[in-house]
Amino acid sequence: MQTSSKKVINGWAMYDWANSVYNLVITTTFFPAYYAAVTGPENAMFKDGVTFMGRTFKNTELKDYVLATGFLVIAALSPILSSIADYKGNKKNFMRFFCYMGATSCSLMYFFDGNHVTLGLMCFMFAGIGFYGSQVFYNSYLPEIASENDMDRVSAKGFSFGYIGSVLMQMIGFAMVMLMTSDKAMPLKLTFLLVGIWWVSFAQITFKALPISSKKERAGKTHVLANGFKELKLVWDQVKHMPVLKRYLTAFFFYSMGVQTVMLIAIDFGIKELKLANDKLIITAVIIQLVAIAGALGMSKLSATFGNIKVLIFTVLLWICVCITGYFMQTEMQFYILASVVGLVMGGTQSLSRSTYSKLMPETKDTASFFSFYDVTEKMAIVIGLFTFGFIEGVSTIRQSILSLVVFFALGFFALWLTAVKQKSAK
Repeated sequence: MQTSSKKVINGWAMYDWANSVYNLVITTTFFPAYYAAVTGPENAMFKDGVTFMGRTFKNTELKDYVLATGFLVIAALSPILSSIADYKGNKKNFMRFFCYMGATSCSLMYFFDGNHVTLGLMCFMFAGIGFYGSQVFYNSYLPEIASENDMDRVSAKGFSFGYIGSVLMQMIGFAMVMLMTSDKAMPLKLTFLLVGIWWVSFAQITFKALPISSKKERAGKTHVLANGFKELKLVWDQVKHMPVLKRYLTAFFFYSMGVQTVMLIAIDFGIKELKLANDKLIITAVIIQLVAIAGALGMSKLSATFGNIKVLIFTVLLWICVCITGYFMQTEMQFYILASVVGLVMGGTQSLSRSTYSKLMPETKDTASFFSFYDVTEKMAIVIGLFTFGFIEGVSTIRQSILSLVVFFALGFFALWLTAVKQKSAK
């Protein structure tokens, strides 16, 4: 197939610009900062922890559990949603629904305060469901709009758009934090509101540009609620007979447990262990995202020279170094340096993971089912990673939790090495 027009490619990439403000502004910066300020031990209401459903938790431990529950929900829904989307023949409508759910939930975080902690956590969870629910359909467009030779470039373009958009939104939030000093909570709450507006507004460019499936491709689908799980089984039956793809997905499952968890808790570490102020946390997040742009583009170029799997092996080794270094980290400057490394490997790992899967999967028009399988694999990995991290923090410290992630990365590294061996022997 030929790569779609520049208008379609840019329109597709603009959804990364639109929704990445949730993932990289809310999840990794402003919500953790605001949540820590509201529920931290400095607040007399929560000096012994946060009570939820009759049990008291460490505040970040509870946040990890709530976020993991959101990932579990979307992992369960993903096969059904993909099947319905295939049946209706219009992934765009379902992508739009989850976009609006996520954007509305972000904006409703404006009402989160010490008296409405449950509201804040539920909005945080539903915003995540909206973000990742829409990603199922967004990712499945990649093999439909880009040829195999262009997938790395197009995938990297999407992530780059996302990081650039997120930096702009970060700077807007940072400006409000610096200017609105009389009420430290208000600029963070206003950022929640603006992220929702940003997300839904720029997504309209994507919805206008992306194509709708032909009537012929929509025909012949029945029993859509159960069909999604049947299609996952059909995908798995194909994957079992594709040794390179099977080993790659195993590796992806393990290293995703670590990658996504580090991304989601990095700011929590700065807050709890290094006591960083909000302005410094925002600066850290901007550093991560600026470097991630270079990481996504740089890793794409490296993959053209050395191959995707070898570059992914290199990035996983860097992740192992990040976790070990994080365990021993003590100073603010060390945190900034490590944040730069996280940004570098974060952009490259995410972009290459998506494009590698697109290259290894067989030629098929049923891309939604294959990417549903990919997304379920990733979401279940995140559920395990976050629950493990939260549990270990609950019984020990956040430093011990970070060190435990080395196990996941080590398993991912070994599976990637087996993938490389099998890929070489298959040639």
